[in-house]
Amino acid sequence: MASKPSFRNTFHILKNKNYLLFFTGQGISLIGTWMQRIAMSWLVYRLTNSAFLLGIVGFASQFPTFLFAPFAGVLADRLNRRQVLLVTQTLSMFQAFTLAYLVIINEVTIWHIIILGTLLGIINAFDTPVRQSFTIDIVEHKEDLKSAIVLNSSLVNSARLLGPSIAGLLISFIGEGMCFLVNGVSYIAVIMALLAMNITPKTIPNKKQNLWLDFREGSSYTFHSVPICTILLLLALVSLMGMPYTVLMPIFATDILHGGAHTLGFLMASIGIGALTGALFLGSRANIDKLEQCIFVSAGIFGLGLIAFSLTHTLALSIPALMITGFGMMVQMAASNTMLQSIVADDMRGRVMSFYTMSFMGMVPFGSLLAGSLANTFGTVNTIIIGGVSCLVGALLFAYNFYCNKYRN
Repeated sequence: MASKPSFRNTFHILKNKNYLLFFTGQGISLIGTWMQRIAMSWLVYRLTNSAFLLGIVGFASQFPTFLFAPFAGVLADRLNRRQVLLVTQTLSMFQAFTLAYLVIINEVTIWHIIILGTLLGIINAFDTPVRQSFTIDIVEHKEDLKSAIVLNSSLVNSARLLGPSIAGLLISFIGEGMCFLVNGVSYIAVIMALLAMNITPKTIPNKKQNLWLDFREGSSYTFHSVPICTILLLLALVSLMGMPYTVLMPIFATDILHGGAHTLGFLMASIGIGALTGALFLGSRANIDKLEQCIFVSAGIFGLGLIAFSLTHTLALSIPALMITGFGMMVQMAASNTMLQSIVADDMRGRVMSFYTMSFMGMVPFGSLLAGSLANTFGTVNTIIIGGVSCLVGALLFAYNFYCNKYRN
């Protein structure tokens, strides 16, 4: 008999000491991360009043992920992942402290933000695929992997709910610098958690071939698998055309809703509420059956949510529209992650997850640049509509491909 779906079943993985440490440390750190993201976008718009420069900063901070993530995946399959994370988290902490210092002494310029954003992008290019692959190192039983991914996603979106709300208040009363300072301090929690873990060292294969051959091997494995390739292509499209709507949030909050930093916080928190609801929905599923349907349905919901949001002109209507958007975004991202982690070979995990990172995060900088340019030409509202329609088309193509393959087999 199939087990009854229950989100409660997901929480039993917290009995795993290593995962509990990771969960707690990441939870604290991610709140700081979302505070910094909101403060960064608000600071850029306050300094420049330019949609194009918002896009430039988004591009600079995320383009390194597209550039370096595939090779970071090779390293994730070769190196001790915990040691790599200790290095990346420490470097991220110093980046946040540097930004905080420049803002607090009132010496920050747009060039400081672009350079420090690029530095953080390089760090994240190595951190993200390694962190995605690290989950398997701290989960003792592979059947618990889905629970870990769902809880990770819940954690990210709980932070997305709390971080922007706190950031909006701090920006209004103290300024952006305090958000960057709090983020720097928050990294201490995840560094301490990583140091406290007791992980049995895993045998790392003795790789005699060079990094380039490892990369080609991972690329061939990824793109010759129809399920993996299809999931990554839809994720890349949504990340390119849909995800950059967050870059335009400061403009929407000020020019369309006629609000301030607190309005931006409410908008971002609404996405977090919807995304957290999506995590609860996904966690209630007992197994990974029908995850492919979840992927394209949620991508369609995300597209519809964007279109609905673009047509709102009051905060009361924007909030529910963004909840729908956050729900669709979360379910597609987490279902894609779960599906990939469930079907990938262990010795290819780091490299496949690097392509996941490249699709999910690496395409966003191009989208940020595109969104900034389109917003200057066609306006913020029309740019978000274009993104929503593109996501709907991608979801329909994915569904067509899925059902064609299903009935062909």
